[in-house]
Amino acid sequence: PDVTAEICEALTLGIRDYFAKQGFSKALLGLSGGIDSAVVAALAARALGPANVTGVLMPSEYTARRSVDEALDLAGRLGINSKIIPIKNIYRAFLKELGAGGGKDITLAMQNLQARSRGSLLMALSNAGGALNLVTGNKSEIAVGYCTLYGDTAGALAPIADLFKTEVYRLAAYLNKDGEVIPRGIIKRPPTAELKPGQKDQDDLPPYATLDEILRLYLEENRTPAEIAARGFKPALVGGILRRVEINEYKRKQLPIALKVTEKSFG
Repeated sequence: PDVTAEICEALTLGIRDYFAKQGFSKALLGLSGGIDSAVVAALAARALGPANVTGVLMPSEYTARRSVDEALDLAGRLGINSKIIPIKNIYRAFLKELGAGGGKDITLAMQNLQARSRGSLLMALSNAGGALNLVTGNKSEIAVGYCTLYGDTAGALAPIADLFKTEVYRLAAYLNKDGEVIPRGIIKRPPTAELKPGQKDQDDLPPYATLDEILRLYLEENRTPAEIAARGFKPALVGGILRRVEINEYKRKQLPIALKVTEKSFG
């Protein structure tokens, strides 16, 4: 069988079933213009119906116009609702109260404040509208802690948390098999958190094809660092990735429920 097709059906069923059994019919999620939120939005539209899904765009001063345009394009193609709430003033208020942000350097704490501003808005909308917030993180990010507690990890259900980033791209291609549901620009764009100017995921992480294979060998096949390095990876790279896996367990303990589609899942 086509594994990606099976995963798509399983995740669609998982969202629909979870919402029905919890007594909810509406979902919301943050739309960033990136691949992860695009795939989660597409799955939610399939599971709950487009009219029951709202994508919330929360641009900052570091958000490219392209991100907003492609997120709105996605919402239009899916037929879901969309809402734009800029976070610039909220973020600046945080910095002012903390006495931070005077220099040019955008620290990790400042980047996380942006994510937490968005998380607070999503949870407020969830409370106000009786909708469950869908978390858009994937297994690669969760494994190495490339996510923000109480920010982009805030919500009720994480539909793609058991898919590596490379698998998310395969799922996006499958969702587009009968037409361009997810804009091609989103798929082709290098991944970025857009928490500072010019930021790319690859500034902090190895290419996802490399990262995902090392993580798969470690997490799903229980390979030792030496065995993984013997597959052609530099020992220092393997050691660095596995250290990130181990020191970010505290984050994974606080994540929302994930839909499980592999033999070895977090949680």
